[in-house]
Amino acid sequence: MTSHPGALTVGPLRPAIVRLALPAVAMMACHFSFNLIDSIWVGRIIGPAALAAVSTGGFYIWILLNLGEMVETGLIAVAARRHGAGRAEHAARASAAAIPYALVAGLGVSLLGLGLMDPLFRLMTVPPEVARLGHQYLGTWLVGGPLVFAFFAVEATFRASGDTRTPFFLLAGSVLLSISLDPLLIAGLGPFPRLGVEGAALASVMVRGTACLIGIVLALRRGLVRFEAPEWSAIPTMLRIGAPLSLAGVLLSIIYIWLTRFTSRFGTAALAALGIGHKVEGLGFMAISGCALSASALVGQNLGAGLDGRAREAVRLTVRYCLAATVPVALAFLLVPRTLASIFTRDPAVIDDASMYLRVIAFAQVGQTFELIYEGALAGAGYTLRPQLVSTVLTCLRLPLAGWWSSAIGLFGVWLALSTTAVARGIAMTVFWTRASWFRAASPAPTVGAHV
Repeated sequence: MTSHPGALTVGPLRPAIVRLALPAVAMMACHFSFNLIDSIWVGRIIGPAALAAVSTGGFYIWILLNLGEMVETGLIAVAARRHGAGRAEHAARASAAAIPYALVAGLGVSLLGLGLMDPLFRLMTVPPEVARLGHQYLGTWLVGGPLVFAFFAVEATFRASGDTRTPFFLLAGSVLLSISLDPLLIAGLGPFPRLGVEGAALASVMVRGTACLIGIVLALRRGLVRFEAPEWSAIPTMLRIGAPLSLAGVLLSIIYIWLTRFTSRFGTAALAALGIGHKVEGLGFMAISGCALSASALVGQNLGAGLDGRAREAVRLTVRYCLAATVPVALAFLLVPRTLASIFTRDPAVIDDASMYLRVIAFAQVGQTFELIYEGALAGAGYTLRPQLVSTVLTCLRLPLAGWWSSAIGLFGVWLALSTTAVARGIAMTVFWTRASWFRAASPAPTVGAHV
């Protein structure tokens, strides 16, 4: 079998993992940075109510992003397998179908979100001021949602071919623009209008939408997309592979929306703390997710080439490298939580509640390392349904546990429910990976003429 430039099926594994993981982690950091930037500027310029609004409105945005990952996960599995088998043209045709599909699906999800905003905020039982500001933030964000949604397919197109640098550079440029554009539109500096939380959302979708369009042009020039011959028949396969993982993320978002009902009992400070804790927790999450994306591509290409032993070794090494990043993050959550929380706000009550969140969730960082990397590896093998069924059950346990424990021990009980279930999901994914059922589902490797 001949290899192509960027193939992940030949050569030493360690440099291949680093070459994939570092840009992927940096890329996840860029994705994470958009809402982080919004939260920091809004919290410091406007105050705790606006910070809580960005956090609560962000939970629906999280749903949209998870639905976008349905196409992303499926396209990586399909296209990476084809690249690994030396069928780059077939991978380009699959990408050509995935990108317009993502645009149309993103439009549908955005329209649905605009129609459900009122029930959404009523469900969360947030204070009126938080709901008003949340409407402004979410409504503005959803207008540009389709392009943000489509960028997931663009990212997957590059990553499946072994290129994580190009989407990283696109996102890094977007982040730099967002850092400077956010305060201009929020505070109305210079010639810019004062838009408040709407300005934060507008800055985010403008820069991410532009990155999506540039990415499509680059993919066309490099032959990674062939719009003249899209393979629409690959869409059901992508959705079948990506749906379990994506819908599990959607469920997790819905769980967080419902958890705000418990959190709101303890006031606006607790709601703002939930948002801060969720953002700071992303410091470890972005490293884990970036490693998971690289694990998915490595497993997909190597299984496509019939190299199952190499696929297993790649995942083992990826977990080790990721732990080197997440363990220090967990220690920071335990040792300096107030310093981390004070980045977002000067309000003492918010800092107290957010510090408690970080100390409790610190133990989940290691659990999430195993959970997400093994999830990504299993997705690369096309084996997602059973693992996500188990993960879904454990995620749903957050609601009764949070209700029970918050009544017994206060706000600490909500944070504890989040941490213990995250650890449990890590244990479950470890069990799935170490068993042989995923490999039986992924075998045999497709032949050159097969449609994967």
